[in-house]
Amino acid sequence: MLASAALVAVAPPPHAAATGGAVAARPASDAAPAVTVEEARLDRDVPRRILADSGFDGVAPAFATALRGAGSYGQAERAAVRHGERLWRRAVDRAQGRGPAGGELSRDDDRPLYWARLAMTRELRAWHAESGLSDAAGVRLLERLESTSRGQESLALGGGDRAGERERDRAKGVKRVVVTGFDPFTLDRDIRISNPSGALALALDGTVIRTADGPARVETAVFPVRWGDFADGTVERALRRALPRADLFVTVSQGRVGRIDVERYNGAWRGGFGDNENVSETGLVPVKNPATQPQWTRTTLPYAGIVAAGTGRFPVYDNTSVTEIPAGAATPVVRPDGPTPGSAARAGGGGDYLSNEIAYRATLLRDRLGLDIPGGHVHTPVLQFGPDNTDPATGSVTDPVFVQNRLDITEQLREIVRVAAEES
Repeated sequence: MLASAALVAVAPPPHAAATGGAVAARPASDAAPAVTVEEARLDRDVPRRILADSGFDGVAPAFATALRGAGSYGQAERAAVRHGERLWRRAVDRAQGRGPAGGELSRDDDRPLYWARLAMTRELRAWHAESGLSDAAGVRLLERLESTSRGQESLALGGGDRAGERERDRAKGVKRVVVTGFDPFTLDRDIRISNPSGALALALDGTVIRTADGPARVETAVFPVRWGDFADGTVERALRRALPRADLFVTVSQGRVGRIDVERYNGAWRGGFGDNENVSETGLVPVKNPATQPQWTRTTLPYAGIVAAGTGRFPVYDNTSVTEIPAGAATPVVRPDGPTPGSAARAGGGGDYLSNEIAYRATLLRDRLGLDIPGGHVHTPVLQFGPDNTDPATGSVTDPVFVQNRLDITEQLREIVRVAAEES
């Protein structure tokens, strides 16, 4: 996720809290639901085929039925949570070989989760437009649906606030690992796109990886490719409880063709490339307490061991390059060996898009919480279709080369997580 472009900045909506109340019909003039740019893509042929070929085409209708039976905000929230959790668990189970495949689409595919979630959020917007509930209540319902269907609310490695969980796992020799992925993106370029980091999250969630030091239990979540959600704190909300319980975290996204990068440095800069809502943001990464915000954060992953290990078919690099404005200067320059003192960030090793930003936010959170744990970002290779299936207008939604590439990337990243856990 290394894109960069100069587009028009659009401010994200502020975070809103929920309000309760009974459901009452709105006036007809206010009843038309807003459909987002992402949701509007559902009407194209490829998303419909992906949902039908995976059996996920019934997810949103079932959710809509549950919403129609809701007579209050509380009932609607319970429906959103229940169906969101069910979607995440169904996607994980399908990826890990449990239950029916539901269709001919390969089990490792991350796209049914993405498109089914969008179909659910569109149903929720339509229901909310008729419900009479406040706009803040609608925002909260969408938040709960998003966070549960992305695995974010089950990410806390045991949940609750039970003291000593991490210590008990350590006493048993069990390490605790957090891995995150992303939705597909650049869908206007090719709506068939899959994201191997999302497929990795589905493949690893709840699994145990055996290392020379003992077992490592992995919990995962996926994040949206939307600037506004990041400005609104979605990363920090999901990770604030999980990281203190973890022994290791790895944020993952799709990066360059034919290679894997362990990104050494992360920069506090948004470069402006359009997100999945075709919104652009350029400027300093917005965080709480900006007065103490560093220009750079860095990985604490065991990058030397990861690079040296034979993890799979793709070469793995320790990427130390950044783009900065040196102290006292005005023009950005590329630094192959990392930032210089006092410089202003313009791109981390992982670029200036949301992959750099999740790495920046996660490692900044690590540092602000005072955690001494390994963590950082890994970029996967670009997932490519077979050579006879490269035209988005005429190509198939999948092919054997595409599936094998995704499986190979997933297995190599699983091995990288194992090496990181073993050396941590």
